[in-house]
Amino acid sequence: MGKAITMLAALQHGDSFFPSGAASFSWGLETLVSEGTVSDASDVEVFIRAQLEGRWASFDRGVVSAAYKNSDNMEKLCRIDSLVEAQTLASEMRDGSHRSGLALLQVHEKLGSPLAASYRNLVRASAAYGNLNVMQGFLWANTEMSVDDTEAISAHTLCVSLLGAAVRLGAIGHIEAQRILGMLHPTIDELVDDPPPPLAKLHAFTPISEIAVMRHETIDSRLFAN
Repeated sequence: MGKAITMLAALQHGDSFFPSGAASFSWGLETLVSEGTVSDASDVEVFIRAQLEGRWASFDRGVVSAAYKNSDNMEKLCRIDSLVEAQTLASEMRDGSHRSGLALLQVHEKLGSPLAASYRNLVRASAAYGNLNVMQGFLWANTEMSVDDTEAISAHTLCVSLLGAAVRLGAIGHIEAQRILGMLHPTIDELVDDPPPPLAKLHAFTPISEIAVMRHETIDSRLFAN
């Protein structure tokens, strides 16, 4: 295969053009914008940086890495999926993770990705949950991307999803979104330079966004599912 294959795979799966369903979720950002807590580019950057450092680096990344390395072992994947379920306390966060993960899984099932149909059957049988971070590691392991690429794309798609939500909510414009994304690249690079946390040491602390997700259903008008 040519040298460009890995880059092309990363571009395909990390592109917002890929129908992963991520555009339906704001992960609490809509609540914070509606309440005026997040109102400009600086606020959006702080919010996303908190998600990267407070949850993605210490929780999601470890799950993505573990799922990637166990992508051919359905039993271990189910255990990782159950661990994520148990450690995601807010039901709204769990629901969002299920819906996002299943959307990604269904696309890969239709694309014929290895073992995607098998895992979908486990979810249908209530033997697995299909949490998003598990599905990212599992499904992207069967592309041309390395585990390092997969971790970086996981962080990238989180940022792009949140920036897209911020644009749709009117908190920032497209140019500001690109500027923020560029400012976050060094942070992502620094985070992925360290080893991912082992499953036994997963932890997250993003109380503002989790409480905002819980309060999302009380706001007057909603564009997003959470």
